[in-house]
Amino acid sequence: MDTQENPIINIFIAEDHEITRVGLKLTLEHIEGFKVVGEAEDGKRTVKEVLELRPHVVLMDIGLPLLDGIDATGRIKQEAPGVRVIMLTSHDNDRDIFAALGAGADGYCLKEVSGTQLAMAIRAVADGVAWLDPGIASRVLRAVASATPAAPAGESGTKTPSLSPLSQRELDVLRLVVEGLSNQEIADRLILSVETIKTHMRHIMEKLAVSDRTQAAVKAMREGLV
Repeated sequence: MDTQENPIINIFIAEDHEITRVGLKLTLEHIEGFKVVGEAEDGKRTVKEVLELRPHVVLMDIGLPLLDGIDATGRIKQEAPGVRVIMLTSHDNDRDIFAALGAGADGYCLKEVSGTQLAMAIRAVADGVAWLDPGIASRVLRAVASATPAAPAGESGTKTPSLSPLSQRELDVLRLVVEGLSNQEIADRLILSVETIKTHMRHIMEKLAVSDRTQAAVKAMREGLV
């Protein structure tokens, strides 16, 4: 979504605790450019209504009744891949984090996130930028690092990735995507044009056989590319 062309970001809230859901709605509706278009207290209703309403961003709790937030995310992304999903949860264990990202979640925030940070996450994800809570990002990177096997002796510590090879510049771009930078920020950091960064991103996604930036970042971390 290009927030310059369409300044209103339509948001759906999936949260089973009524007080939390109401609090989120009140907070978001007081932020310029945000509009809460729907809400649900269970996963099945969330999937049904999101597929009907097609909001720009869904705030998804993991611990939803009837259908948990991870399965709900997977169903939504399968039917409406353009809908962005941010996991907004108290779950910070590695299993749920990787399961959510594997299901297609575009962002992962813990519930203690401030209103300002949540607004930043929503805007970033609406623009196609992956967003991970800083604490979650460090956990993901540590988990990937610890799971990456050591290279066999005699290979000077290098390994050949199982994915299609990326150029050095594409790897540079991908590392900054993992850090959560936008295309403009990556362009500024690498002293390149935004159009060049977009071209690199297109080539990265083609080589990694993924459909968006979040999937590219997660796959790269899992394969030890970054």
